[in-house]
Amino acid sequence: MESTKANKKSSFQLQQPLPSSSPRPSPLKKIILVASIAAGVQFGWALQLSLLTPYVQLLGIPHKWASLIWLCGPISGMLVQPIVGYHSDRCTSRFGRRRPFIAAGAALVATAVVLIGFAADLGHLFGDSMANDIKPRAIVVFVIGFWILDVANNMLQGPCRALLADLSGNNQKKTRTANTLFAFFMAVGNVLGFAAGSYPHLHNIFPFTTTKACDVYCANLKSCFFFSILLLLTLTSIALSYVHEKPWSPEPGSAGNQGDEIEDEEELAEATPVPLFGEVFAALKDLKRPMWVLLLVTCLNWIAWFPFLLFDTDWMGREVYGGDSQGNNLVLRLYNRGVRAGALGLMLNSVVLGFTSLGVELLARGVGGVKRLWGIINFLHAFCLAMTVLVTKLAKSNRRFATMDGVTVPLPPGAGVKAGALSLFAALGIPLAVTYSIPFALASIFSSSSGAGQGLSLGVLNLGIVMPQILVSLGSGPFDAIFGGGNLPAFGLGAFAAAASGIFALTMLPSPPPDISAAKAATAGFH
Repeated sequence: MESTKANKKSSFQLQQPLPSSSPRPSPLKKIILVASIAAGVQFGWALQLSLLTPYVQLLGIPHKWASLIWLCGPISGMLVQPIVGYHSDRCTSRFGRRRPFIAAGAALVATAVVLIGFAADLGHLFGDSMANDIKPRAIVVFVIGFWILDVANNMLQGPCRALLADLSGNNQKKTRTANTLFAFFMAVGNVLGFAAGSYPHLHNIFPFTTTKACDVYCANLKSCFFFSILLLLTLTSIALSYVHEKPWSPEPGSAGNQGDEIEDEEELAEATPVPLFGEVFAALKDLKRPMWVLLLVTCLNWIAWFPFLLFDTDWMGREVYGGDSQGNNLVLRLYNRGVRAGALGLMLNSVVLGFTSLGVELLARGVGGVKRLWGIINFLHAFCLAMTVLVTKLAKSNRRFATMDGVTVPLPPGAGVKAGALSLFAALGIPLAVTYSIPFALASIFSSSSGAGQGLSLGVLNLGIVMPQILVSLGSGPFDAIFGGGNLPAFGLGAFAAAASGIFALTMLPSPPPDISAAKAATAGFH
């Protein structure tokens, strides 16, 4: 027995990669087809961000509890992604390891979208009264559909990224190209989704979507989801029909690193990963200081992001435009106009995000490294969130009113207020691009320097994202209610968290080696 065998690996180093089912790089066309699925996924995700929070309030869920609906995202992220990833690595289906999960995920997304879009109709069919503001049966249908949607999205995205890695083989250039294409199609899906959400007449294409239980806003949401289903199923069908996997079966030595044969049962036990969540919890015990600091900065960063990502369009409809999702028809119409304006702002945000993502490496060089760039950009993030208070105050102080049918209602804000609000949406695309790249790059760099597994280190980093989302989902509604309702209290807390994240990034986060940090940042990504 060799002496090195006595040195037990830490839990953070237990996981060894399974052999790729496609060791040789595949043609670029196959990589493009698989990466294009991201456009269909992100189209639906953009619709969630821009339209669903106002929609749940139309169903009667109070604003302070609407954030609880978003709990399914982080919970499914913690549970579904590890389970699907674990089993897709070991799937022995004749259709391949990844393709069955991708196909099942796409089918579940389509099912969930139908449930969400027809929640009001199904609720009315099951007995909801149109005279009541709260529609409990519709809410139940919506929540079931929404949770299925988030589970399906997590079930779909992980195997897609894994299949891209399989198709790239051991070619680092192909791997970088695959990541770039995936990010590009994510941006395309974002732009298409936010553009669809900001256009108020899509329901005219599907006249049957307007019903007694579903008004024009609801019908427009249905129509957007129909396009989402069509795009996702088309892209998925084309990709899975053209790209084939060889069936995988476990072989002796498959659990080892680079196919090295395992000589005895003791070695096999050492090389076999601890099942599922045991890996992650064991890894936390062995984290080095750089990873702990990275988790802290990431956690604060996402505490800052989630209030705005969850309630940005509601902020436009409620605070900027002066509408109300529970008001009379005139006020409700004004609220819907604000929501559509917010969807336009998110589209601008996605365009800026896409261009900035291409320039992250250049920006990092200009300011002296990715650590410094992340810190500086977090202060820009804090400034933009703080400016939502100024835009809201200007909108209220300059609010104009008109009397229609004996009812005094607010008018849309002036051009200056609209421009200011949309400018904030666009400017926030810059820090969002950095958030989608640098933390994941640093996790890869720190894990490489410590000898830990890449997949496991990124899984641990995901805890710094999902835990803040749970915190915001549980606390932002009641927190806003303490200060009189609205979205500004949560935005103010987000500004404070972003500033704290910037301070810790600049003062506590270790600097990565400059020769690899930029290259890693260019290939990292997140959904």
